[in-house]
Amino acid sequence: MLRRFRDLPIRGKLLAMVLVPLALVLPLLGVILLAWANLAFDRLLITKVRSDLAVANGYFERVLGEVGASAAAVAESHALQLALARPASGELVTLLQRFKAREALDFIDLRRNDGTLLASDSGPDAALAAAPTLRPRAEAMRHATVEVLSLAELRALAPALLPRVTVPLVPTRNAAPTTRAQEDRAMVVLANAPVLAADGSLIGHVQAGVLLNRNLAFIDHINEIVYPAGSLPFGSQGTATLFLDDVRISTNVRLFGPQSEERAIGTRVSQTVRDAVLGAGSTWLDRAFVVNDWFISAYEPITDSFGKRVGMLYVGFLEQPFTWLKYGALAAIGLIFFAVMIGAALLSLRGARGIFRPIEQMAQTMQRVEGGEMGARVGAVASHDEIGQLAGHLDHLLDVIAEKTRALERWNAELDAKVAERTRALEAAQQQLVRSEKLAAVGQLTASIAHEVNNPIAVIQGNLDLARELLGADAQRVAGELRLVDEQVERMRLIVTQLLQFARPNEFAGYVDEVELAPVLESCLVLVAHLLVRTNIVLRRELHATRRPAINRNELQQVIVNLLVNAVHAMPEGGTLTLATRDAGAEGVEIDVMDTGAGLASEVLAELFQPFVTHKKDGTGLGLWISRSIVERYGGDIRAANRAEGGAVFSVLLRVDGKAR
Repeated sequence: MLRRFRDLPIRGKLLAMVLVPLALVLPLLGVILLAWANLAFDRLLITKVRSDLAVANGYFERVLGEVGASAAAVAESHALQLALARPASGELVTLLQRFKAREALDFIDLRRNDGTLLASDSGPDAALAAAPTLRPRAEAMRHATVEVLSLAELRALAPALLPRVTVPLVPTRNAAPTTRAQEDRAMVVLANAPVLAADGSLIGHVQAGVLLNRNLAFIDHINEIVYPAGSLPFGSQGTATLFLDDVRISTNVRLFGPQSEERAIGTRVSQTVRDAVLGAGSTWLDRAFVVNDWFISAYEPITDSFGKRVGMLYVGFLEQPFTWLKYGALAAIGLIFFAVMIGAALLSLRGARGIFRPIEQMAQTMQRVEGGEMGARVGAVASHDEIGQLAGHLDHLLDVIAEKTRALERWNAELDAKVAERTRALEAAQQQLVRSEKLAAVGQLTASIAHEVNNPIAVIQGNLDLARELLGADAQRVAGELRLVDEQVERMRLIVTQLLQFARPNEFAGYVDEVELAPVLESCLVLVAHLLVRTNIVLRRELHATRRPAINRNELQQVIVNLLVNAVHAMPEGGTLTLATRDAGAEGVEIDVMDTGAGLASEVLAELFQPFVTHKKDGTGLGLWISRSIVERYGGDIRAANRAEGGAVFSVLLRVDGKAR
């Protein structure tokens, strides 16, 4: 077959090259294009519904936060403290009803430490004797959570909400088999906040929440946020739903089609979705049959305070308009593709005719040359067609071109190497310039903040001292509170000092001298000895450096102490703290502070030396930032990495000839 093709005249080869792709390759490419376009369109829809679910989940989390904040605001209110001081006056019920209306809650009550009901927004104190004891869950004490309550529990919280709870089950296609006729549990957003007396002792708890059963305003608001008017093209409609287990308790899905006014409350999700979301705990991102039509759907499990999956949050939009759009687009792509390809084939045939005819004339001319014309120059070739006869005339030209090409490639490689080297240098300079500009801007900002904060700090301290003088012996009654204020004022001063130290480093820089590392490091260990005594940490010294870096002794001590304290905090259960030094490079010294803690996560490493970024509960996010700035002033650097054997290592690189900058 190959020999036959090789021996064909140029006319036959060109026709084969045009017609074979048209008959075989182009249809295959068209099918591949259509399949890829179909897959890409489906993935685009899944990406769209994934982002819709993220928006809905964000609003749901915001509602949880608002309910928790409302409960905390009530618990900390002065009006509640006054009403508790006069429990017999009947003010508690009125106050709770006012808080309920103000905070847009469905219920709010006040409970004693043992969980028994003290007062409720539902009625007077005479009803308290029949209310059962409800103890707040430990997991829900500081944050609002989703809880599923029985009718008895909801009756104790808010009897007026009982008509909204019971949801008759509606037979639903593809749903899991069940013997239940109705859903009589309540899904609520429940928050508990402690009520503290003036002396800090616990008086009781404020318990507040919002009922999600038949909460149409809530679910309609989610739908308006995720799918505002006009956001979906081609008549598609977006929907949102809250499920208790697999039952729709709040939804804007219509029962008998998009134009129906009756909502599909009481219908159930398909068994496939139920098993994936409630059973396996995964997020469903795919098409799904919703009540009476197919939707591009996203389901996410909802968990209570114990981590148990109790329901689902759903968003999705009608699939049919997008399906018609997809089929129309695919049909248009297919028609355009094949029309263009057929047109190109026709043009190629016409172009081939313009190629082989002149070549045939050239072949006839070459035959005459072979017949005796001495001016012809033909080399030996393996091919037997017309192009092969011309190949001999191209041999010398191709040899020359190949030689010139090799020279050009060599010159191009040298040029590429020089360009790459210059590009790396420019990128490094640009990165340094951007960092310098950022640090300068942050420095100006921090200096301004520090200046503005110093004034209120001074006022606070002055008034605190005046309060002590005025109180006299009575100051002992609030000595703990005054001491706490002193500590917080001192902490603010420390933060301001650190801000100023970074903003105006030259004002804080000390005398620069060649420093003997061993004594400085020993003095640093003395400063953190009290932390080592309280922990089960073993200290190792590997001090092998012989060079003396040029840096201010006090600033170096500040940097090392900060790294040692961080290492101690990284090993709360104990471990090994290693302090090592060694000569590095031609004119450098390296100080390593190594721990055997949990190491540094990738996201922590990415922002480790950024200002005001901290992963400690009481940290300021300035320690490592300022430490690196100090070292960089003397031409050095601080690097962080994880150790292969576990834990982290912070390396301080100093120059022997470092000069403050």
